[in-house]
Amino acid sequence: MDLRLAVVNWRDPWHPAAGGAERYAWELARRFADRGFAGQGFADHGFADHGARVTYLTCRARGQQRRERVEDVEFVRLGGRFTVYPLVLLWLLAHRLRRGRNGSFDAVIDCQNGIPFFTPWVLARRVPVFCVIHHVHDAQFDLYFPRWLAWLGRVLEGPVSRWTYRRHALVVVSPSTLRAVRERLGWTGPAHVVPNGTAIAEPAGVVPEPAGAPDLVCVTRLVPHKRLDLLLDLAQRLARDRPGLRLHIVGDGPEASSLAERITARGLDGVVIAHGYVAEEIKAALVARADLHLSTSQGEGWGLSVIEAAALGVPTVAHDVDGLRDAVRDEVTGWLVHAGDDQAGVVERALKELDDPARRDEIAAACRAWAGEFDWTRTAAKMRDLITGDLNGRRDHGRPDHGHRDHRAP
Repeated sequence: MDLRLAVVNWRDPWHPAAGGAERYAWELARRFADRGFAGQGFADHGFADHGARVTYLTCRARGQQRRERVEDVEFVRLGGRFTVYPLVLLWLLAHRLRRGRNGSFDAVIDCQNGIPFFTPWVLARRVPVFCVIHHVHDAQFDLYFPRWLAWLGRVLEGPVSRWTYRRHALVVVSPSTLRAVRERLGWTGPAHVVPNGTAIAEPAGVVPEPAGAPDLVCVTRLVPHKRLDLLLDLAQRLARDRPGLRLHIVGDGPEASSLAERITARGLDGVVIAHGYVAEEIKAALVARADLHLSTSQGEGWGLSVIEAAALGVPTVAHDVDGLRDAVRDEVTGWLVHAGDDQAGVVERALKELDDPARRDEIAAACRAWAGEFDWTRTAAKMRDLITGDLNGRRDHGRPDHGHRDHRAP
């Protein structure tokens, strides 16, 4: 019997606004569909000796095909930013009614990007759902929506989700997110930490910047909760004392035009370079040549860009907030800006440490070792074991087997 798996995520990795959540969902989906990775693992648990039949349900950006097969993953794109939610539920319900019990999905990965898809509402009760939460959005709703809609978002993320997924398990990507779902969302059910991976290659022919002209880089989506003004504040202060300093901002998003205007208004043209979206090899080259990677986000589920920078031997300065305090090992693979700290002061201290070649080499080695602990294949294997364990528990005992709660990374 084939394992039939649905991965439900707000966007796919080719959506113009895609980020770390899309990378996570795609890396799982493509490995589950791959016979070389998934076949034996699923066969050991009573399924056919080849990859799963994976359907990736998501929204549709302008110009994207409604249906497409990529690396044996079937993509079904429905609706836009908000309409994707009801349309996915209708599609799943129609799929269930059309195919009957024997043709429905065996398991569903339901990715919550602020609000989950509430797939248990339309699935048979026997189908296990793993609700993947990257980070808790409660405080962020106010940045994007009017007060009434922000309130609704918090209700859906909190009590409605708690009731909907009460017979299922949560999957979170970091210990910070685990604490947040316990403390801020009131989740008391099973939860498992299944971390992000990393797979970024060292670019060839990278030429470091000359000493005395620091190169800083920030890889980020250009959205309000990334707090881009803090980056500009930082560049403005540091450039006064360090002529030739450059800050490269890599990424795109709805704040792109506003960012360009603010750079010019502050007189930072030539100091802050907004590259927009770039190809992976260009992004890797920009990061690899930098002295420091920066993050000013007010909270993350993990911080995929932090680990990708670490894989290139580049440390990060980030704020001591959810997710980033897990991705950055303070004073080892980077520096955290704690409450009350001066952000520019922390960056200056980091740059002074990096001026010592021995200390720079020590930090670079620690960064690469830390990044090496995270691998997408291991991530997918952890999720595969959760899915097959749940299915076997339901088959053998009539109830899910989630093992130990609060299973931790890496």
